[in-house]
Amino acid sequence: MKTLNYTASAILVVLVFYLLIVGEALLLPLVIATALWYLINTLARAFHQLKIGDFTLPMPVCLLASVLTFCFLIFALINFLSGRAPAVQRVAPVYQANLTERLQNLPFVDYSQFEGQNFMQLVTDFIDIPSYATTVAASFAGILANGGLILIYIGFLFLEQKHFSAKISALVANKNQERDIHQIIQRIRDDIQKYIGIKVFTSALTGILSYSYLRIVDVDFAGVWGLLIFLLNFIPTVGSIVATIFPAMIALAQSDGYTLFLLVLIGIGAVQVCVGNILEPRLMGSRFNLSPLIILLNLALWGYIWGIPGMFLCVPFLIIITIILSYFPQTRPIAIMLSSNGKLAVAREHALDITVSPSESTLLSADSDRQD
Repeated sequence: MKTLNYTASAILVVLVFYLLIVGEALLLPLVIATALWYLINTLARAFHQLKIGDFTLPMPVCLLASVLTFCFLIFALINFLSGRAPAVQRVAPVYQANLTERLQNLPFVDYSQFEGQNFMQLVTDFIDIPSYATTVAASFAGILANGGLILIYIGFLFLEQKHFSAKISALVANKNQERDIHQIIQRIRDDIQKYIGIKVFTSALTGILSYSYLRIVDVDFAGVWGLLIFLLNFIPTVGSIVATIFPAMIALAQSDGYTLFLLVLIGIGAVQVCVGNILEPRLMGSRFNLSPLIILLNLALWGYIWGIPGMFLCVPFLIIITIILSYFPQTRPIAIMLSSNGKLAVAREHALDITVSPSESTLLSADSDRQD
């Protein structure tokens, strides 16, 4: 029986990933819409918690303010990128040529190992700035092209959300169990809100500090790299490394020597260490953590399935899934395996407190015994 269950589970996993690949055009806009819908609701609840004396804004007003805030941010982002993308793509080939020349002139590299090979071609294969710029631009263009479909999905999600509680009540006849389910949902929502709030704050702080530093040392397109650093910091570990190395390589390509490269590498690296390794763990209490190996595998998998959008979405979603899994005793071992140190957002006894009542547990045990 167990072998049959394992086989069915493996077939289901393969089928799911096959559907994710072939259904990218339909499913990726849905995932982006779901993320935006959740962020809009999260910001609306944050507005609702603001108090002026004893007065709080009504929830519909908060929701409208949240929607308008996101519309403004998306418009500002599109306007910012559309104004700078052509200039970045024009200068990318120049950066590529300069970078290749700088690497060829490194005094501590032995080029005899490249004998019989074109070193410039080797560099281009690993560090292709024009290709990276084109890929990122194409990914953003693809998301914008699906903007209409994303808006439709968001609209239907808002229409569905008011019926969510009624659906739970219809599914669960027992009032005590219904109350427990609502408690689980509320605690999961609070944990996810905390993770998103802290991550947005630390990523924004890293992006702003990096942008300011890049402006001070006079790196070209400091605003673009600051925005890229902000986005990359939503990917734990790997994102921080890329967000440090990439601006440093741009600085190396931009300048005549190696001084600017070292300044950017040390400066951005110091910002990443201070915010990512000191401030963020203190704010999160080292509770939201994933194994670096799991992150790498997750990035590779979703990068293969959905490209750059998948790489940006996969790790936050994986952390959210880990939070959800940690609340249920049956799935808690999976959450522990996904974590880096076995410490989860929910204590074991806290997770067990929200399971079914003792009478229901006795009935379930009796049913299980009869089946055995």
